[in-house]
Amino acid sequence: MLSLLATGVLGFVGYGLSLVWFVLALRHLGTARTGAYFSTAPFVGATVALLLYPEHPGLSFWLAGALMALGVWLHISEHHAHAHVHPVLEHDHSHEHDAHHQHEHEDGWDGKAPHTHLHAHTALNHDHPHFPDLHHRHNH
Repeated sequence: MLSLLATGVLGFVGYGLSLVWFVLALRHLGTARTGAYFSTAPFVGATVALLLYPEHPGLSFWLAGALMALGVWLHISEHHAHAHVHPVLEHDHSHEHDAHHQHEHEDGWDGKAPHTHLHAHTALNHDHPHFPDLHHRHNH
């Protein structure tokens, strides 16, 4: 019975939560960053396996691990900021009132954030660090 429960928990975390985190990462980080981060999963699994069952992997394992770590470090250390223009946009998504969400509400809004409703973004020209996301789709 205990092994069945452990198998269920492993499946829930290893597949269920992983899939939810993957979809959330796609939305918030973009496809390139999400792919880079999630591609490290086999190396995390191999590291855990090496801790549990010590073996001596070959040079190609260590080289692949170093290249993967370098790629993730390059993604994490990248800072993308420049003046850019957000065009007029009308859409509906969960948001808080920040630099991109300055708008009035109809009577009846309870003041809670984050909240969701159809809203219009006026054109905005500014500079701040950002990832490619829902509001930062522009050419360089």
